[in-house]
Amino acid sequence: MSKYNNRRVNTSDGWFDSQKELRRWGELQLLQKAGEITNLRRQVPYELIPKNGKLRHIVFIADFVYEENGKEVVEDSKGYRNRLYMLKWRLMLDRHGIQVLET
Repeated sequence: MSKYNNRRVNTSDGWFDSQKELRRWGELQLLQKAGEITNLRRQVPYELIPKNGKLRHIVFIADFVYEENGKEVVEDSKGYRNRLYMLKWRLMLDRHGIQVLET
């Protein structure tokens, strides 16, 4: 059991951190089949702060990334917004100009 009461789920598509994330993946796959979105991907990393000496780089891993109407959409399936997530959300906006869509 995780800290936020979500249960990891193993499927033929891989591991999902929660049932909510798995449901959203199914919805997005249907939207892609219908032609509403394209280039659907999971667990896409974005570097927020590069490695500096012995310090590791800081990365935001988006749950889903896809294209809709010619624009890239970065989506995160969130049940609880902790402080670290909010910091990474702000860095995504500051460093990459990407506003993460929360579902």
